[in-house]
Amino acid sequence: MPFTPYHFGPSCAIALALRRWLDIPIFVLANVAVDIEVLVIMIFDLGHPAHRYCHTLLGGAVVGVLLAMLAYPFRHYFKKLMGLFSLPYETSFKKMVISGILGVWLHILIDGAYHFDVNVFWPNKTIKLWRVVQKYADKNRIEDICVLFFLVAVILYAIAMASTKRQNTNKKTT
Repeated sequence: MPFTPYHFGPSCAIALALRRWLDIPIFVLANVAVDIEVLVIMIFDLGHPAHRYCHTLLGGAVVGVLLAMLAYPFRHYFKKLMGLFSLPYETSFKKMVISGILGVWLHILIDGAYHFDVNVFWPNKTIKLWRVVQKYADKNRIEDICVLFFLVAVILYAIAMASTKRQNTNKKTT
């Protein structure tokens, strides 16, 4: 994506839809964390391609695991954050690792469809997701889909909040 915020729509929608199995904060953070690679390449003028090893399924898995390892000691802060959003938060190290890996992979798949320099399947450099997707959709359509996912995320968030409110009401009456 030209800007990381485009990733928030798909990542939030998927995280909310699968919140029972995914750690929402880690899944969403993973979608941002992987672009640190691009930022470093740009800041230090390391040349092209801007999407290198972290933007591969193999490298992305490493990034996802590292993110989970770094975030695990701070899980109580994530619980407070989720409380601000009125969403329950129960996690485990395993859930954080899975969320970190899948969050980075979602980012990589979106970037792989959008940017020609992403080698999703590295070390195999011959298979380009970008080539396949560009036959059927242009960059504007991919951006539109990401924005649409943001609207889906808003709806899913409203449903999740209503569900949480209903559960809390039921707990108080029993």
